[in-house]
Amino acid sequence: MLRGALLTVLLCAALALAACGGGDSTSGGGETEAAAKPAESNESSESAESTKSKPKVEIPEGEPPTKLVTEEIVEGEGAEAKKGDEVTVQYVGVGFESEEEFDSSWDRGEPFTFTLGANSVIPGWEQGVEGMKEGGRRELVIPPELAYGKQGAPPSIGPNETLVFVVDLVSVN
Repeated sequence: MLRGALLTVLLCAALALAACGGGDSTSGGGETEAAAKPAESNESSESAESTKSKPKVEIPEGEPPTKLVTEEIVEGEGAEAKKGDEVTVQYVGVGFESEEEFDSSWDRGEPFTFTLGANSVIPGWEQGVEGMKEGGRRELVIPPELAYGKQGAPPSIGPNETLVFVVDLVSVN
């Protein structure tokens, strides 16, 4: 019994550390910073389960970034999202500074659908969701310039707020 509890604690700690990501690298002409995820031996079985429930959003340590930062939490195996595609996502959004959740499709009980490249969402989503693969989960840390800027989106999102989203790509059409 004690061994089972210890294994559970160790597994939870390992998953929490894996979600925090690894080193930073730059891609997409230096406009997006991507963090590499450490390799996991049971990634395929864990991946399938991890995108079926609402994620807990962790605020990265340090100062808010000045560029979009993306981190693959779960690598999808389906179709890749590109401009012009209609994509359906589940997501949770948290303010970087406030650390308060301001929106969640999970809580509404229905995913959100939009067309990539149609400018119907904030630029950080346009850039951050493009290239995801169906079935994947990605963290987006979006600076104010790619979110709601100086005006914010009162009352939930303050002026110049950096946003942190965990986005699951449900489908690409």
